[in-house]
Amino acid sequence: MSQLYKMYVKRLSSVCYRYVPNENDAKDVLQNSFVKIFTTIPTIDYQGEDAFWNWMKKVVANEALCYLRERKRLLFVDQELAAHQISNEDEPQPERLSKEELQRLISELPDGYRTVINLHIFEGYPHKKIAELLGITESTSSSQLFFAKRALAKRIKELLNDKQ
Repeated sequence: MSQLYKMYVKRLSSVCYRYVPNENDAKDVLQNSFVKIFTTIPTIDYQGEDAFWNWMKKVVANEALCYLRERKRLLFVDQELAAHQISNEDEPQPERLSKEELQRLISELPDGYRTVINLHIFEGYPHKKIAELLGITESTSSSQLFFAKRALAKRIKELLNDKQ
């Protein structure tokens, strides 16, 4: 268990922080995730390193979602309000940011935006699966992703302008 923990703790921490940006909360979620991983390992059908990694990543993402649901932190921003706060400007240039800067900007998004963008872009879930996981409609998932991308684009532009 110690060896497995050492091999994956940093990578799984990154997954956890994408959903739960508060350090103490993320550590709790990560600890619960490892408990679940260690207790479930005997029951899984090992199919190689990639499949094992993907399984552990899903365990962490699901634990983070459970944490957010239990704490009622999954609030979805009203689309009308968001539409007025975000302008329609040129596309951002995220490649001009460091990985850490981009991760920080994503972590600053409202919980609903951040959760949907992580599930869709990083985990590759379709809107139907996201809707099931979060107890929302597919259209809510789709609109949250749309507004999350727009909010992120705005923040990228602002950060790049500040750098100039």
